Amino acid sequence: MRKNDEFIMEIVDVTNEGSGVGKVDGMAVFVPLTAVGDIVKVKALKVKKTYAYGKALEIITPSKARIENDCRSFNRCGGCVFRHISYDAELSLKANKVRETVKRIGGVDLEPQPILYDKCDRYRNKAQYPLNEQGEVGFYAFHSHRIIECGDCLLQPPVFSEISNAVTEFVKEYNISIYNEEKHKGLVRHLYIRKGEKTNEIMVCFVINGDTLPKSEVIINRLKEICGEHLKSVVLNINKQNTNVILGDNCKTLYGSDYITDILAGVKVRLSPLSFYQVNTTMAEKLYNKAAEYAKPQGKNIVDLYCGAGTIGLSMAKGAKSVIGVEIVPEAVKDAKFNAKENGVENARFICGDAKAAAEQLKCENIKPDTVIVDPPRKGCDSELIKIIANDFCPESVVYISCDVATFARDIKIFGEEGYKLVEYTPADLFPRTSHVETVGVLIK
Repeated sequence: MRKNDEFIMEIVDVTNEGSGVGKVDGMAVFVPLTAVGDIVKVKALKVKKTYAYGKALEIITPSKARIENDCRSFNRCGGCVFRHISYDAELSLKANKVRETVKRIGGVDLEPQPILYDKCDRYRNKAQYPLNEQGEVGFYAFHSHRIIECGDCLLQPPVFSEISNAVTEFVKEYNISIYNEEKHKGLVRHLYIRKGEKTNEIMVCFVINGDTLPKSEVIINRLKEICGEHLKSVVLNINKQNTNVILGDNCKTLYGSDYITDILAGVKVRLSPLSFYQVNTTMAEKLYNKAAEYAKPQGKNIVDLYCGAGTIGLSMAKGAKSVIGVEIVPEAVKDAKFNAKENGVENARFICGDAKAAAEQLKCENIKPDTVIVDPPRKGCDSELIKIIANDFCPESVVYISCDVATFARDIKIFGEEGYKLVEYTPADLFPRTSHVETVGVLIK
């Protein structure tokens, strides 16, 4: 095969990033915007020794999973990868991905429980939009920092597009400069919106390369007209660093409160611009309920590692003997303590530090956790942490919540070497129409 060759092939699989996969003369060819079962005419764009990247020139025979794409930015924006197939087909792909990864990397041949899911559109409670030179709000194109104007994104609440349109008009009308990351000049870097799914409270945050936003009273009044009583907070986030990191450390409230509130799994949660919060509230509740089903917290001492603002542990506190959250970020621990007090939870406390320090502290207090919950970032758990959990905490069970099934599978294999066996796991689709899938599992000593 050479670059620019054209050929016909069948799509037989999908990559983790959503591209279709076919084979020609034993060579794998990756083709975006195709579906399993498609017969496609493909043009080779890049050819390596054992694989190639191609472009679909024509869908000769469409897959039964195919549907009409309903988004004008679908093939340009870096968000959705599955708007061209039915949601049932997407769920099947994700469930298969989780099962095959757990078997291939984790070495565990165990069928998952049925995938958890809900609605596939309008589910996000947060959006972080970069702005282009014209002041238009959008998203980055796939694997780039080129901004694609998005209009009404179908993953966001409709009010988000109303807000973003108002901001675009505002920066154009008052000639407010847009940040250029190559030159490190310009003021407005990102528009950041949060909405409480249960409370309908809205926060609008401007991430700026400066200390003030000119004519801020004008945009505040326009946001009031759009959001009405639901607008609870307008905030500036100050980020003067030459970095790709979206948020800076300092916030300045222009209107209303420093935070909004929402309710997740029965827990009232305070949300500032810097607070971590699952972007799909309904599905996060389903995920946390499954975690509670696995943890069986009644009468137990629960240790919640990577506890963040404490939501998971606090959602299990009612029936538990005690909940101890461990988090290394001081601001998150402060939020967790506030959330515990706000919800009247008296059997939970929070330790600011790493897992090793927490294990030593609990050992000195003669506290042995019955269940440890881990909800690590995408990179998974460090192998040293797994050894600390297995040998220092030594719980009866470990509940593992994962946003990357590959690191989940890797880690359950390490847990297996330390004497813990995966006995059940469940995929959960918190990010419909994207390539991401979450997993929650329980390991028994």
